[in-house]
Amino acid sequence: MAEEILKEPDGKIRGHLTLSLLAVAFLSSFGSSMLYGYNLAVVNSPAQYIKEFFNRTAVRRNGTGLSHDSITVLYSITVSIFAVGGLLGSLTVGMLVSKFGRKGTLVKSTVLVFVAGALMGFSRICGSPEMIIIGRFITGLHSGISLSVVPMYLGEIAPKNLRGFLGLMPSIFICIGVFIAQILGLHEVLGKEEHWPLFLSLVVAPTFIQLMLLPWFPESPRYLLIERHNIHATITALKWYRVKANIQAEVEEMQEEQRSLSSVQTISVCELLRDQTVRWQVITVLVINAGMQLSGIDAIWFYTNAIFENAGISVTQVQYTTVGTGAIEVIAGLVGCFTIERVGRRPLMIGGFSFMGVCCAGITLSLILQAHVPFMHYVSVACVVGIIAGFCIGPAGVPFLMTGELFKQSHRPAAFIVGGSLNWISNFTVGFVFPFLQMSAGAFCYLIFFGVCVGVAAYVYFIIPETMNKTFVEISQMFASRNNCELETEPLALADQLSLKKMNGYGAVEFSTKNTSDYFYLRKCIFVIQPL
Repeated sequence: MAEEILKEPDGKIRGHLTLSLLAVAFLSSFGSSMLYGYNLAVVNSPAQYIKEFFNRTAVRRNGTGLSHDSITVLYSITVSIFAVGGLLGSLTVGMLVSKFGRKGTLVKSTVLVFVAGALMGFSRICGSPEMIIIGRFITGLHSGISLSVVPMYLGEIAPKNLRGFLGLMPSIFICIGVFIAQILGLHEVLGKEEHWPLFLSLVVAPTFIQLMLLPWFPESPRYLLIERHNIHATITALKWYRVKANIQAEVEEMQEEQRSLSSVQTISVCELLRDQTVRWQVITVLVINAGMQLSGIDAIWFYTNAIFENAGISVTQVQYTTVGTGAIEVIAGLVGCFTIERVGRRPLMIGGFSFMGVCCAGITLSLILQAHVPFMHYVSVACVVGIIAGFCIGPAGVPFLMTGELFKQSHRPAAFIVGGSLNWISNFTVGFVFPFLQMSAGAFCYLIFFGVCVGVAAYVYFIIPETMNKTFVEISQMFASRNNCELETEPLALADQLSLKKMNGYGAVEFSTKNTSDYFYLRKCIFVIQPL
């Protein structure tokens, strides 16, 4: 099969979006990332039915029902336990991806979804509210793992000029998950009392599809070469993902990254935080991941219905209006996905956070004036829609993408642990603190989110360089001067040297090694590149 080098007028090599890349991005996002969005919204519609189930179970067990406060506390635990599971899941990412690989972790973690789906689906038959709570906790574990592993996997298999496009696909599927949950939660679909166990357990359907198909695709070539030193599997994976690409350039870029590492062993979180050579990368991960949640998006989602009702929308129509906001999320996510490789990461982050900040200030203004100016009700609705659109177009997905881009292979798992755990902690903090903040500050509480959004936008503008179409080594070099350090390079061991040499006018994969079986295997892996 002939392989061709694809070059632009500037001489730089460009990778093509192959069917294999698109299929892996779809399967990993559909079976993992989408579940996070689905589980965020799935408990909203059947909330009253679940509370009634809790009360009926208490009557059957104890002879008396629960007080209103007890039901509220029990339901709050059911909702918030998802974030607790997510935090714990994110802390296991480094260990899992090092042991099982990126794809292997996604495949093996599917068992969590099936267990959780069974618990929640049979909870009413078994008369056990505990099964719902445990099921929500387990789905949180899975989401905590997948939120970090999916962007890590896609970032490593994608060519550098497609890393942004594929890296934002998980955020699109998160929005799609929320949208699907909103549609299925309508009274005409699964929003009736008898359907809520099925509604909660539908998470197993996309995961089953992922489990059936994803194992057929290769592991990350970068993981196989740099961490596992498995040349056979690396070549196979590159052939699979690079139908039209320069395999030589890809391997040389991996080798350059390997030479720049003082060790190919995965470092721990403590070692990452102590490493002065990545100090500003770590600070950046902390700022953008915390800013993503502290921007107030969770508070907006939680109070969307109340804001719409205050704007004069009838209670019966609010659910349809909420579905409309879900559609806006998906559209905004698609806009970000298809423009990120044209405009870059920085404009989407700066523009998204700045627009959210303006809309947060607009909500404060509209809430203050709505008692005196009638049309301010509609301004508040427009600001809610604006915050959601601004978030989904950039801040929803770019932080995960940049967390993977700013670090090399040895530091990447620890960076995702830091970013993921901070993300979940910030998520929980906003959900817990916001009601008290709203009671004490009233309409002015949104000015805090305004400050966060403007602060993160300013940080991105002044500190973070553009990473579009840059290799991981080039990105590290851009931060080297800010970190007051120079990248160290070490010669590769002979067993790790892989190169393309001229043979009969064409490039052929040849591996320099004392292991004759590896040599003859790779001598047979001849890919026609282009006349030299």
